[in-house]
Amino acid sequence: MSLQVLSEYLEYLEVEKGLSLNTLDAYRRDLSAFLEFCASEASEELTQIQRTQLNSYIRNLRGKNYSPSSVIRKIASLRGFFKWLCASEICVQNPTLTLEQPKIPRKLPKVMTISEIENILRENLNKTQRLIVELLYGCGLRVSELVNLKTNDIDLSASYLKCRGKGSKERLVPMGSKAKEALKNYFEHRDFLIKKYNLETKNLFIMDTGRFLTRQDVYNFIHEQGKKIHKNISPHTLRHSFATHLLENGADLRIVQELLGHSDVSTTQLYTHISKKRLKEVYFAING
Repeated sequence: MSLQVLSEYLEYLEVEKGLSLNTLDAYRRDLSAFLEFCASEASEELTQIQRTQLNSYIRNLRGKNYSPSSVIRKIASLRGFFKWLCASEICVQNPTLTLEQPKIPRKLPKVMTISEIENILRENLNKTQRLIVELLYGCGLRVSELVNLKTNDIDLSASYLKCRGKGSKERLVPMGSKAKEALKNYFEHRDFLIKKYNLETKNLFIMDTGRFLTRQDVYNFIHEQGKKIHKNISPHTLRHSFATHLLENGADLRIVQELLGHSDVSTTQLYTHISKKRLKEVYFAING
């Protein structure tokens, strides 16, 4: 019963809410783990779940040393699930209504300096690798947006690309001259790969082996580049750096919000704190 209802809820999230596969997988893992916990506590029926079971589940998570942010995400999954259960008249009462949300301090994300970005681009990168860096940093793309790009998402003449962000929301992102140059060079290489492997695909990124680029490929590549500049970085570090450098150079906060695809400007405001922090560091480095 519970698994069938969970399947229906995930279908609702996919069809009605348009959530990405990665987000759906996260919901599936979180809610399946919760239902397994309830079954072990002899509370298999969703209608029987009370606030006491939720409290016990959260204590169990903390006992397993889940980070506060992970606990918050799992609680959010439960809130959405039980809200839907009540709306679907499967449950009469919502036991998550009075759950307290753990508070955690927001950590400032890591950013790279412009010279560090330039050092990576000065490396002997192939055409695919150079384009990855240019789009992650020059356009501020998420790694999922990058690997899902199609050839018809690129408009070189208008200097724009179209990407699909969280919740499958589309946005247009302007491209600078370096990103355009990297794309033109890559397209020549891609045409060669298309003919070599006799492929018919609109996927933008094709590896030299003929397979499509994956998120893990990008993570591994960026991590290796970080070693060369003695810094632990991820694809998201380049996105953070893109936003921070824009604000440091006078870009309007709302414009940066649009470029990043943030639904809430408060998320973008985090980068203003990074800029202030770096300004203080520079000031005290000069003035002691």
